[in-house]
Amino acid sequence: MAATAALSRLARLGSYGIRRGRGLMFNRIQRRGIAACVDPSTGLTDEQKEFQKVAFDFAANEMAPHMAEWDQNEIFPVETMRKAAQLGFGGIYVRPEVGGSGLSRLDTSIIFEALSTGCTSTTAYISIHNMCAWMIDTFGSNELREKFCPDLCSMEKFASYCLTEPGSGSDAASLLTSAKLQGDHYVLNGSKAFISGGGDTDVYVVMCRTGGKGPKGISCVVVEKGTPGLSFGKKEKKVGWNSQPTRAVIFEDCAVPVTNRLGSEGQGFNIAMKGLNGGRINIASCSLGAAHASVLLARDHISVRKQFGETLSNSQFLQFKLAEMATRLVASRLLVRQAALALQEDRPDAVSLCSMAKLFATDECFSICNQALQMHGGYGYLKDYAVQQFVRDIRVHQILEGTNEVMRMIIARDLLTES
Repeated sequence: MAATAALSRLARLGSYGIRRGRGLMFNRIQRRGIAACVDPSTGLTDEQKEFQKVAFDFAANEMAPHMAEWDQNEIFPVETMRKAAQLGFGGIYVRPEVGGSGLSRLDTSIIFEALSTGCTSTTAYISIHNMCAWMIDTFGSNELREKFCPDLCSMEKFASYCLTEPGSGSDAASLLTSAKLQGDHYVLNGSKAFISGGGDTDVYVVMCRTGGKGPKGISCVVVEKGTPGLSFGKKEKKVGWNSQPTRAVIFEDCAVPVTNRLGSEGQGFNIAMKGLNGGRINIASCSLGAAHASVLLARDHISVRKQFGETLSNSQFLQFKLAEMATRLVASRLLVRQAALALQEDRPDAVSLCSMAKLFATDECFSICNQALQMHGGYGYLKDYAVQQFVRDIRVHQILEGTNEVMRMIIARDLLTES
């Protein structure tokens, strides 16, 4: 019922895209012969095709025309994201009773892949925001859910996920930000690093140490912007992901009500990891969108670019490269969607499959985008051409939400435990 209601809302609000008259990515895919082998709608239900079409329309009309400007001028496109939220994209897998769309993890992957064709950086932030909203919806009290989720789902307020610290990246369980209980408040001291949206967002989902060493001493609290003792570092200068600000988040005797805790004391690390399982599928899905767009850009470029008296598309070497790119794209998409299903069904293999999907898709999709840039020759290195931005924006996907080296560790541990 939730999916049906969300579908009706998406179809009703999303119809604007069809009337805008621009060439839409989704429609271009349907018109071209390449659709048979890389069509992202293959195997989807009619409902999922509707979600996907609305997302492709929005990406083509509201994101792609501004992608380069947002990157060049480091613009956080708040109003565009609020338009996306009107389509249900601010809380895709949050429950409907607090304003979410109540869709599945697979639906979410489909939507993020489509949005990412318009701007990977912005879509990646939306995916992090969705993860935070889901964490509050899933582990928060009814009071917290009712307080935060409606504004997050409408994107009237924006959220950031705060786990990484200057001294604890991959070794997240060694985090040092402390939360000392004083009466009915936790007093936080410490700092978080590389926080997407930091300083510009309103709600911070923070992992902090309320107990002893290790993962069992970690709790999760929600900190609101404007809380005394909360401050931010300088805006980082990044290779990509420039449409979302990144700053350190600093706590100096920052008092947060105990009622802002998600789950119980000591449950924070588990909550953080559950969030990241979905986050890994989400970021892999963003990589799929960038790779899909790059395959089309490369195909179109070699179809018109002439060297040695003929178009580059007549080169068998480049034909083979394009075929390999398409094959890796489809293989990545299948693995990501399988992992999304496993997570939705809470299967025993879900954690490993999420890790596999993140590892494989982000590695392969970066390789696809990089090859697409190479096929553009010198033009691919110019900022007038979108392919270079896809390369810059998805490079970090191999690092965040757990590095791909950590993904290998998780998969290997599961295999060796089973043996």
